[in-house]
Amino acid sequence: MKTGTAIAAIAAAAAIGAGIYFVDVEMTEEASLPDVDVSVEGGNVPEFDVETGDVDIGTTELEVTVPTVDIESPEEDGRVADNN
Repeated sequence: MKTGTAIAAIAAAAAIGAGIYFVDVEMTEEASLPDVDVSVEGGNVPEFDVETGDVDIGTTELEVTVPTVDIESPEEDGRVADNN
């Protein structure tokens, strides 16, 4: 095991240990589920007739002309930006 990995593992174990001992959680009130009366009859799932369109997928090679952009920084053209 490399030294860096060993140090990271020890640091992680120390952080987890500190987290366990520095946090004290006490239950102040017990939880309870609500009382629910449910009466269920058989249901029906809707049915659908679906007609979908046809989709043709393919590829086309295109040649796109990309413009050339020439950018001059303020130092190159003698201007200074005003940041106020």
